[in-house]
Amino acid sequence: MGRQNFFGIVVGTAMQKTVKVRVARQFVHPIVRKVITRHKKFLAHDEKEVCALGDVVRIEACRPLSKRKSFTVAEII
Repeated sequence: MGRQNFFGIVVGTAMQKTVKVRVARQFVHPIVRKVITRHKKFLAHDEKEVCALGDVVRIEACRPLSKRKSFTVAEII
């Protein structure tokens, strides 16, 4: 079984070697039957600090690196 992967947009680069990535997911509401978009922000490790605001990235699960950081930037798309 592979690691957990998400695609998202970089929305924060203020920290050292860390970026904040906004990941959107869509689902159909069970009663209203409309497509709803929900967002969640993840902290991801960016070792070389190459990500910039607005970059679309793929993040991959890894061992916990800090209290809130359990993902690493796998690639910039």
